[in-house]
Amino acid sequence: MERYLLRYFLAVVDQGSFSRAAAHCNVSQPSLSVGIAKLESALETQLFFRSNQRMQLTRAGTRLLGYARRIEAEFNSAQRAVAEEMGEQKLHCRLGVLHSVPGAIIAAAIAGLPAAERVGIEIVYGSERDLAGKLDRGRIDVALSLTDRGGSRFIEQPLMQESYAIAIAASHPLADRAEIAAEEIASETMIVRRHCEVLPDTSRHFTERGVRPPFALRCTNDERVLQMVAVGLGLTVMPTSYVHPGVARPRLSGFTISRSIGFLFSRHSAYIREDSPSLLSGIETLLTDGRA
Repeated sequence: MERYLLRYFLAVVDQGSFSRAAAHCNVSQPSLSVGIAKLESALETQLFFRSNQRMQLTRAGTRLLGYARRIEAEFNSAQRAVAEEMGEQKLHCRLGVLHSVPGAIIAAAIAGLPAAERVGIEIVYGSERDLAGKLDRGRIDVALSLTDRGGSRFIEQPLMQESYAIAIAASHPLADRAEIAAEEIASETMIVRRHCEVLPDTSRHFTERGVRPPFALRCTNDERVLQMVAVGLGLTVMPTSYVHPGVARPRLSGFTISRSIGFLFSRHSAYIREDSPSLLSGIETLLTDGRA
């Protein structure tokens, strides 16, 4: 059983489809399909129920999943240990960060470290699903991502609970309001944060109130979104931790959804949180003290 076959298998599980898994592994879909077929042939069993929707694991596939994750995590740990033994740069902390966590939080935590402690830090950005897969496979040591999602896959350390609010140009006539109703901005142009974890809820909130605005931008980069909001291209809904010059953050009336942000640790990783107390402690302080 070759390692790349297990990586293909894990990619299909984590990405939910053969096409997304192939893109994630930087191979063609036929190559990935051949690899999965080869793995099934070696194991003499079917691993997935194929359908036009999301791939589902068979009983054998579910059994293999735990082993595959541990094998991949151990393989990465072995590579890392050998590299350190050979005198290569030691990575004190490989931190995965959710795309929708403000970059200013990570930058502030790193800025607070002595120069010597910044050596060996690796930052990896990704979606919630991407980070979970990397954490499971031992590609990162810890993830700063969504917590309290109802699963038991990882050891969680929630740090901050935050709500969502409107992001609107400070020059807008409604910008000085503490709260704005969806109906009041029915004629406004909006910007879509395509990676937002509550995008379906936000869309439902507006459509239920008869608000169907035009869109000036669809983007996955929140810094760019804020820049466009500041110059008046449109408004959007974002977590309250986002701040930017020229952008006001009034509440959206009746929108009560919030999110929990914190650290996720793999249950089968040998990584110990105390290995990098400065970086993680710095992030923890920024989030728990409300300075994010």
